[in-house]
Amino acid sequence: MSQALVIVAHGSHLNPDSSTPTFDHADTIRASGAFDEVREAFWKEEPSFREVLRTVEADEVYVVPLFVSEGYFTEQVIPRELRLEGWDVEQWDSDGTSASHTTLTATDVAGKTVHYCGPVGTHDAMSDVIVQRAESVTGDPEVGEGFGLAVVGHGTERNENSAKAIHYHTDRIRETGRFDEVEALFMDEEPEVDDVAEFFESDDVVVVPLFIADGFHTQEDIPEDMGITDDYREGYDVPATVDGTNVWYAGAVGTEPLMADVVLERAAEAGANVGNAISRVRAETGGVVGD
Repeated sequence: MSQALVIVAHGSHLNPDSSTPTFDHADTIRASGAFDEVREAFWKEEPSFREVLRTVEADEVYVVPLFVSEGYFTEQVIPRELRLEGWDVEQWDSDGTSASHTTLTATDVAGKTVHYCGPVGTHDAMSDVIVQRAESVTGDPEVGEGFGLAVVGHGTERNENSAKAIHYHTDRIRETGRFDEVEALFMDEEPEVDDVAEFFESDDVVVVPLFIADGFHTQEDIPEDMGITDDYREGYDVPATVDGTNVWYAGAVGTEPLMADVVLERAAEAGANVGNAISRVRAETGGVVGD
């Protein structure tokens, strides 16, 4: 039986780079041969959520949201736009970070079974991507000892699950003992990333934003808020020194090539036959930049 993967992401009318990670990860998975078809779909770009299932020929479709947290988009917008019949968020049986998958049909595409997965941002493998991001920005595959790690989220009163995802991965990475310190920081709630140096005793701190794509927040707000540059247009040093602390700013975690692995893991857990694609993609994307 043929199977297809559909990666759904937000996209942007304003930032042409917003969709780049989605296309990059789709290309990686496409090259692995795990699926007969791999499609991308967006809320703010083409191809759209609403049309994408009509472009798929496979009988079994695995839909993986390239979103950080469970919330408005994963629970309402995507199921509505895909017209998933019988969808109810209770089918995920989640506490805010544990959505897995559910099997449904779409009302306007006959003969297809749709396996709707939880977002990549809450999958356990995302912790590995955050660590990989720290390795990439420092160029050190053993980075950890002598370093602090800040996992940064947006923070919002509109979606309490947004912060849950940040704390979830912060706790998981802290428990490994790899870094001297691991803290969750936010843009719009306490503790704020503006004061990054105050939350660490380490001389070196890697800052990894749990965002899918680089955009206004990761390229402009966070660098300026942290004080590693006065004007984002002039760029910043990596590392940059703030109040005596060397800040290694990594940019959006979703741009890390290892993200393709998380998408595959989500689909495999929903029943997709991916063969040895997960181990191969991990091997291909797990190296430090410059290796």
